[in-house]
Amino acid sequence: MWKYVLKRLLLMLVTFFIICTICFVLIRLLPRELPNDKNLQELIKARWEALGYNKPLPVQFWIYLKNIFTKWDFGTSWYIEKNIPVTEVLGKRLLPTVLVNLYSLIVSIPLGIALGIFAAIKKNKWQDHVISIVVMLFVSIPSYVYAFLVQYLLFFKLRLIDTPTLYSIADVGFDPDAANAWQAYFTPQMFKSMIMPIIALSFGEIAGLCRFTRAELTETLTQDYMLLARTKGLTRGQATRRHALKNAMVPILPMIISSFIGILGGSMIIEQIFSIPGVGDLYIKSITLFDYDVFMLDTIFYVLIGLLAGIVVDISYGFIDPRIRMGER
Repeated sequence: MWKYVLKRLLLMLVTFFIICTICFVLIRLLPRELPNDKNLQELIKARWEALGYNKPLPVQFWIYLKNIFTKWDFGTSWYIEKNIPVTEVLGKRLLPTVLVNLYSLIVSIPLGIALGIFAAIKKNKWQDHVISIVVMLFVSIPSYVYAFLVQYLLFFKLRLIDTPTLYSIADVGFDPDAANAWQAYFTPQMFKSMIMPIIALSFGEIAGLCRFTRAELTETLTQDYMLLARTKGLTRGQATRRHALKNAMVPILPMIISSFIGILGGSMIIEQIFSIPGVGDLYIKSITLFDYDVFMLDTIFYVLIGLLAGIVVDISYGFIDPRIRMGER
């Protein structure tokens, strides 16, 4: 088991290094533009000189890695925020991204699993057909379409929400530069403005979990041990609760774990539509404003989340299902 975990970690580190190297080279090949502020131009030129931007790419990459491991310096933002370390810029964006996606998972996981169980129990009946059609629609339609529909219905049509986008920190009475600015995201006004993006993100997650749960539970209900349980006197409901659900959850739980890791990544399009100052919004702004240090850190962040989600899912199978012998792979 531990041999397999170590092997997967080493493979993850090699993959991470290769992807980061490719991204670094591609970003350094892009043109760099200076802002109109002359004082800021001098600061940027001095920073570029210190980072060795005029030197060969291997030297630049070595300096970049050395700054990360010795100073925890991933670079400086010059366009999104003036002369601010990119780690601080990214850190400010994590909380709204995590909250919106976490609330979405809290809604979608129980609903998705419950609908999947209900559809599996009612297999080939009208309830199953209705759920299957709705799920196919939800899976087929992109999340940004839901975002526009929810925005239109709840704000423009029914006026149930006060704002079409997320409130800013200042809108709820907090100073954006204050140390307690993060508390703004836990106010009732802010939560109410999060309802629309939470709903928009939940549709696809509910549909995916419902379809996956139905498929796994349907297969489990046809196993021989379910027939044995029925012959021992258990009702269908008792056999389903005691045996079928437990075994059907084995492949579903890693999927849920992966979803919780993925909440850090956020949704770029949803954050743009609802003006959420999150990680996805930062990623798009770093590209459009040519803030390459922010773009590089965001890329590293997304790659790391993807790799961690993959390895956690693989390892979790061994803990959830003792029949799996990962060390023998």
